[in-house]
Amino acid sequence: MDFESQNLYLIGLMGAGKTTIGRLLARHFGRPFFDSDHEIEARTGVKVPVIFEIEGEAGFRQRESQVIAELTQRSGIVLATGGGAVLDPANRAALRSTGYVIYLRAQPPDLWQRTQQDRNRPLLRTADPEARLRQLHEDRDPLYRETAHLIMDTGRQSPHLLAGKLEQQIRNTWMNCA
Repeated sequence: MDFESQNLYLIGLMGAGKTTIGRLLARHFGRPFFDSDHEIEARTGVKVPVIFEIEGEAGFRQRESQVIAELTQRSGIVLATGGGAVLDPANRAALRSTGYVIYLRAQPPDLWQRTQQDRNRPLLRTADPEARLRQLHEDRDPLYRETAHLIMDTGRQSPHLLAGKLEQQIRNTWMNCA
């Protein structure tokens, strides 16, 4: 597969920067950008928290898997997945086998700082959302690592700096494989 048709997928917890970095990478590489959560919202006409309220997490995950199955059939795209996309083994397999998967790894304190004002995070609607983020990180980190071709620690660097580093690393990786 040539680089132009290679898909780029971003995985990681909520607040890791998947959508922001994904948009920047899509611009850098001149590719269409998709966000699986935004695709679900566009198809249902409601926000993710409403889907969680009505259908529960299981219903949302079903919709997420369907969107990922469809989008991974395309070529030459950049896709930011939802933080829980890796929970489904079929999603992990589809992502890993149809594109280059980048795990944007962020530490729970940084994730909390980025998400604490965001009311569009149904999994953080708990008595202790910061503890919930730590638990999600602990539970999902092994799945992200298993799925990823590249792990990039986000730290506290600017999205533009991070996207630039990622672009260079992706180009270097692709040139070494070609």
